[in-house]
Amino acid sequence: MKKLFTSESVTEGHPDKICDMISDAVLDSILQQDPTARVACETFATTGLVNVMGEITTSAYVDIPSIVRETIRSIGYDRAKYGFDCDTCGVLSSIHEQSPDIAMGVDKSLESKEGEDASSTGAGDQGMMFGYACDETPELMPLPISLAHKMAKQLTQVRKEGTLPYLRPDGKTQVTVEYDGDKPVRLDTIVVSTQHDPEVSLETIRKDIEAYVIRPIAGNMMDENTIIHINPTGRFVVGGPAGDTGLTGRKIIVDTYGGYARHGGGAFSGKDPTKVDRSAAYLARYIAKNIVAAGAAKKCEVQLAYAIGVAKPVSLMIDTFGTGLVSDEAMAEYLIQNLDMRPDAIIRRFDLLRPIYKSLAAYGHMGREDLDAPWEKTDLAKSIRTGLRL
Repeated sequence: MKKLFTSESVTEGHPDKICDMISDAVLDSILQQDPTARVACETFATTGLVNVMGEITTSAYVDIPSIVRETIRSIGYDRAKYGFDCDTCGVLSSIHEQSPDIAMGVDKSLESKEGEDASSTGAGDQGMMFGYACDETPELMPLPISLAHKMAKQLTQVRKEGTLPYLRPDGKTQVTVEYDGDKPVRLDTIVVSTQHDPEVSLETIRKDIEAYVIRPIAGNMMDENTIIHINPTGRFVVGGPAGDTGLTGRKIIVDTYGGYARHGGGAFSGKDPTKVDRSAAYLARYIAKNIVAAGAAKKCEVQLAYAIGVAKPVSLMIDTFGTGLVSDEAMAEYLIQNLDMRPDAIIRRFDLLRPIYKSLAAYGHMGREDLDAPWEKTDLAKSIRTGLRL
């Protein structure tokens, strides 16, 4: 049975991604000085204005306006003619401390209060987090989002390297993959929209984007029937926060699996790792990837759920969609018995109290083997094979 599936990505110059990068840049700057800080940093950006908001409890001092401006500069909004730039935008800060009611549950978990574990901290919120892996790509990610991210990164690279100097920072990519059953067989449709200087012709943009962005990534997955749309409206000069207001956490599907798997709803950027929206989503990806890497399944979705102030997850669900070599229940039981899923343990396993987050804010948090993301390691695969007697 043939079917089509589509995923999208955006460049770091997209207004929502600007905000994600600013929030994570603030987090990184704080963690450099105070690894125990509690950070929940949100950003919005619009024409001429960036507002940094949230709850931060820390002993560190960071210069938020400087962080904002340097982040915007690094993305490429350094010229007033873009309609939004790092030197002329206003920067507002609205920060207060984390609620003591939340801190009380995070500092000491329910288990700690009841004497089960004197050192355990609790989850920073309730909620559910999903992780996913499949054998469609070397990094064990779904092919549509993998290709969309690679094209978005390529779009930024040819801009920053000067290969296509007329490009501006804002851009989006979209890839539709045709499947025969569960096997990806060809690319049906590719969409690239990129901000550009007003003087360049649409004909030049379309020729260059196909040659320097699409074909180097798509390779032999394209055929004579692949449809390509490049700047289909015909013009994309006004972009970034001058064209659309940006907000932290509004690209959660881009950040994860491109819609190929379920999502618990929590965003990542600007949150320290006591927030299980972030850290447990990384753990769920790690579990799913190691199950597939172990050969225990061809694809795997993992759900974790937590209660605020409670260290241990309230549930673990594994779904291998009928591809597992043992039952999903057996896999879940093995992991419950052999993998510590408390927030403290996740933070230690992945060394999450480091300033690693700004670099993850664009082009996806999952599948990031290029950044040596620790939740992408497959060091659990051998013990899974042994424990499940595969």
